[in-house]
Amino acid sequence: MAAWIDTHVHLDEFVAHGGQAHADATRHEAAGRGVAHCVLPAVERANWDAVRQLAHRHGDSYALGIHPLFTPGAQDGDLPALEDALAAHQADPHLVAVGEIGLDFFVPGLDAARQEAIFRAQLRLAQRFGLPVILHTRRSVDKVLKGLRDIPVTGGIAHAFNGSRQQAEAFIGLGFKLGFGGAVTYDRALQLRRLAAELPLASLVLETDAPDIPPHWLYVTAAQRAAGVPAARNAPGELPRIAEAIAALRGMPVAELARASSANAIEALPRLRALCPDI
Repeated sequence: MAAWIDTHVHLDEFVAHGGQAHADATRHEAAGRGVAHCVLPAVERANWDAVRQLAHRHGDSYALGIHPLFTPGAQDGDLPALEDALAAHQADPHLVAVGEIGLDFFVPGLDAARQEAIFRAQLRLAQRFGLPVILHTRRSVDKVLKGLRDIPVTGGIAHAFNGSRQQAEAFIGLGFKLGFGGAVTYDRALQLRRLAAELPLASLVLETDAPDIPPHWLYVTAAQRAAGVPAARNAPGELPRIAEAIAALRGMPVAELARASSANAIEALPRLRALCPDI
């Protein structure tokens, strides 16, 4: 069985919605399908301890940061607290990045200037601690790239990438990998599927963003939801099937994609090497 690294899982949300046993069962099921390692990014100060504890519980890894969607609720003390947390856990091999950080210009009502200030402050922390970053770039790729050029860091992952070929090449040129997940399984996602098929293999990492971004086989339409069908929840165990879709687009064996994407994840997040010696 191929061994996979899911570079983006919000496992703490499974605890919040179903309890610790639900999260444990979800992670166990993923392991049974070949998902050997998961990276758990934080989104706000309130869940930093949760992602750290879950990573240790399952032998996975974590990132600490403030997500752009959580900037409205961020307090003045959160950035100093992040600095303290990164300092306190800098020797923890399970801490692999600063993240999830970035910008979101899709959701209405967010203060763009506040987002950018918090994003840039976190880039400076990543720079100070020598950590890569896990980036959120929804409708904001060019601004995120500008931040990276102004405040260079040691690479990382552009999560759920959905930009242009030129933007993809800009990230690659800055030493970043690009995260592909369930969105690529939709036939209508023509540009994204083209990128997944044509970008250099060395630039791709795989992710689910579970419980978000469900692949097409889990998607519940608006009409179904109106009829009472619950919205789909993605899970890290879906990664191998998502990978099959990407391998088909590239015309390559699934096992080869597993080896390459795992190696790419370790290159993007170097601390994974010690945590994934058998991948």
